[in-house]
Amino acid sequence: MAEEKMVKVRVPGTSANCGPGFDTIGIACNIYNELELTLKKDGPLVIEISGEGAANIPCDSRNIVWRSIQQLLRRAKLDYKGAYIKMYNQVPLSRGLGSSAAAIVAGLMAANEAIGRRFNRHELLAMATEIEGHPDNVAPAIFGGVTVSVVDNGRPECLSFLPNLPLKLIVVIPEFSLSTKAARSVLPKEVSMKDAVFNVSRASLLVAALCRGEKKFLRHAFDDVLHQPYRAELIPGMYEVFAAAKQNGALGAAMSGAGPCLMAFALKDGDKIGQAMVKAFAGKEIKAKYVELTIDKNGAQVI
Repeated sequence: MAEEKMVKVRVPGTSANCGPGFDTIGIACNIYNELELTLKKDGPLVIEISGEGAANIPCDSRNIVWRSIQQLLRRAKLDYKGAYIKMYNQVPLSRGLGSSAAAIVAGLMAANEAIGRRFNRHELLAMATEIEGHPDNVAPAIFGGVTVSVVDNGRPECLSFLPNLPLKLIVVIPEFSLSTKAARSVLPKEVSMKDAVFNVSRASLLVAALCRGEKKFLRHAFDDVLHQPYRAELIPGMYEVFAAAKQNGALGAAMSGAGPCLMAFALKDGDKIGQAMVKAFAGKEIKAKYVELTIDKNGAQVI
């Protein structure tokens, strides 16, 4: 490849779990991180970051975008010691909107384009899952839409589809952050058969209702007993926020990823729902804001 070729990619933020689909269901949202990459044979590594979390992201070899680029280059048996990387982030950090997945996918996608597209999207999914540890956020970041992912003998596979409903995603973003590690630490090692059946039924209903566009079934489909009840202690007022969303017209509500962002799913009344969710958080003396998003249909794109 030409050493000074500049590649620019755009990657959507994502929301994982969608209630009952723990580590399995993900959704791509129309909030984006952009990345410019120019690979350099002999260095140096220069990283410039603007937007969300710029002050908290390392600009050296620890940067997750650069680590992802290096992983792909090793797989391609290529050696580039440096790069010029310019990141513009809209996806907030440590809020449950897939910021780390967006960074990983951006690095892999840009590097792959820079070396002549040696890997297809399914191979990029495998690399991204290896780095992230699970596919539920990286899959929608790559493929767009709603994704259902499985890992079979260590190999991730995913099916992407677009719902048969014009869903609005109303995301309330509290002022505090929550690391995925902390959110995972409160989960039990084992669950009861009753709880397992509860979630299997809801996750199945969620996918079927979205595919068929059957909104009446969605009022039960976002309920979860595998992870949200245990994480509720980390997000004061979570169930009050869910109730406020539903009382103001939402089809359902769920934690976004590992939180603390909470997401309502609706067909209309986005502002009304968002304001009610912010007010419910305020009742617990937590400042929050909301954004109304839609589903990104395309996933990661070279622009």
